[in-house]
Amino acid sequence: MSDTKDHQESVNEDNPMGHPEEQPTGTDGTPKFGRLLIVLVLMVILIGFITFASEWLYT
Repeated sequence: MSDTKDHQESVNEDNPMGHPEEQPTGTDGTPKFGRLLIVLVLMVILIGFITFASEWLYT
C-alpha cells in the first residue's frame, strides 16, 4: 500500500501518468543511430555473402 502512496507523491501535474523522462538525444536534438545504421549495413553485407557462398557451394 505504501508503494501506491509513494508513486502518487512522485507524480506531478506535468506528468500525470508518471511516465519516465525521455531518453537523451544527440547534441543537436537528433537521435543517435549512426552505430545502429553501421551494424545494419554490415549485417546486410554478411547475409549477402552467406547467400552467395552457399549458392556457390551447393551448385
